[in-house]
Amino acid sequence: MNTLEKDLAYVWHPFTQMQTAEDPIVIEKGEGSYLYSKDGKKYLDAISSWWVTTHGHANPYIADKVYEQLKKLEHTIFTGITHDKAADLAARLIGLLPDNQAKIFYSDNGSTSVEVAIKMAFQFWHNQNKPKTKIICFDRAYHGDTFGAMSVGGRTHFTAPFVPFLFDVVHVEVPIKGSENKVVEQMKVALENNDVAAFIYEPLVLGAAGMVMYSPEVLNRLLELCKNANVLCIADEVFVGFGRTGKFFASENMEFQPDIVTMSKGITGGTMALGATACTQEIFDMFLSDEKLKALFHGHSFTGNPVACAAACASLDLFGKDECWSSIAMICEEQQAFVSKMTGAAYVKEIRSTGTILAIEVDTGEGTSYFNTIRDTIYNYFMDQGIIIRPLGNVLYLVPPYCITREELQGIHTHIEAFFENLPGN
Repeated sequence: MNTLEKDLAYVWHPFTQMQTAEDPIVIEKGEGSYLYSKDGKKYLDAISSWWVTTHGHANPYIADKVYEQLKKLEHTIFTGITHDKAADLAARLIGLLPDNQAKIFYSDNGSTSVEVAIKMAFQFWHNQNKPKTKIICFDRAYHGDTFGAMSVGGRTHFTAPFVPFLFDVVHVEVPIKGSENKVVEQMKVALENNDVAAFIYEPLVLGAAGMVMYSPEVLNRLLELCKNANVLCIADEVFVGFGRTGKFFASENMEFQPDIVTMSKGITGGTMALGATACTQEIFDMFLSDEKLKALFHGHSFTGNPVACAAACASLDLFGKDECWSSIAMICEEQQAFVSKMTGAAYVKEIRSTGTILAIEVDTGEGTSYFNTIRDTIYNYFMDQGIIIRPLGNVLYLVPPYCITREELQGIHTHIEAFFENLPGN
């Protein structure tokens, strides 16, 4: 059996209706912004392979550092034991995070980094014998697919089978342009009973919701309300961290800083799985006690994996180079210029950009929906052009790797223009 035959026989793919799905493309290798299939085709990865690949595929510097680590130490239990890379990475992350962050707890992906954050928040109050049992979140939020992460997200088609098993949360609307004051008032009401443990939010961009964007000014107002109400603030930087908004962390755009920060995706440059949850010294100290039951009883077999930490340290080395940030600035500039160019174009319901992230809502008359029928049309059109774009329903978006050239990005923009020009009626 070849690779495709074995895949079709044995593999279950994510977010896929396996009965109707077309055969997957077999990728043989990656290099820079491109993926290469076994049949010799070349694809420009315009979405960084689910937003994780920051420095490009098969980055040789990261690969060398991973190889060095593999020859030295592949893994060790992380209770009662530590190692160079876990300690180095924690120190470096704390140096890059908002100034109030003090400790790093490792896990293995974005969902689990959120699970850790939720448990930190609830137990922070539990250890003080203060009954704060509610979490506030946005009604269109997505924080992952484990049960705690699903609980603090929106109630959608994806969570429908599991709703009876999710814990209750307080939803407020996303404060998109024009609704800021309304959402501020919703937050005030949500905070009235002094029973809220935490507010969890995706800073500036709700990714899976369709790249929904809102301003740092209104988020700052919401954070101020939570701070004044003695509510912990959890910034989910899994997607927007590591340069995606033009700054290292999206939280740098706000005056009021989170108490807890979740990280994954770009943390290793897309090389391998790793999650991290940062917290303040105050939160960490609340778990210190002669009572063993006040410890945070959470962990993963691969907590603090040395190879993953080595990949993350190598990725941070690349972030320390001027050319990385010059490329990020170029992407931000080109995306914003394209927003100006496409605003008002036929079939463009809305086009928006935050940092390196670009999103275009295609007006199909069906409204904004993950199950919009134009999704497959968009996907197939760009795959035929050798560009990987996996739209969120009728939302076509770009999240390019930072190694992309200006010419490559402009080429994607040209193909997007052609797509809209070829829609019926144009």
